[in-house]
Amino acid sequence: MKVHTYERAFLTLGGLLLVACLGALLYASLAMGIHLPGRVGQIDPEALASTPPFDAPGVRQTGPGAYEVVMIGKAWVFEPAEVRVPAGTAITFTATSSDVLHGLHVDGTRLNMMLVPGQVSQNTYRFEEPGRYLILCHEYCGAGHHTMYGTVIVE
Repeated sequence: MKVHTYERAFLTLGGLLLVACLGALLYASLAMGIHLPGRVGQIDPEALASTPPFDAPGVRQTGPGAYEVVMIGKAWVFEPAEVRVPAGTAITFTATSSDVLHGLHVDGTRLNMMLVPGQVSQNTYRFEEPGRYLILCHEYCGAGHHTMYGTVIVE
């Protein structure tokens, strides 16, 4: 009889844990706006130099109070390595990799993307506070991984 009691207790505890994890996931995605970066499209990673918008990486204004940052991750640099954007505007990061899997994480923000060769990733963020934000590669990409960083300067 005790065996059934223990089984019931563990099944109940497991079920409650699953419900709690589902609740945390729903809260993070709906209430806090945390979600996976959108997969915008596929491109040929060997033809980035001639494929818009990656043929001219950098910052461009797309509308009033809206900017797009086009970035490329490649062995062991971000292009461009320094990005200047105005504070309080919606910044859409459009990024990909030209060689291997890289990560793009802006320290102190929820901006975190995986850069897969041939896959265009996109994520939007609003920098409210002026300052310098470090861009890090969070996926091991080879011997020079520790030197792969950049900066977002919010003015």
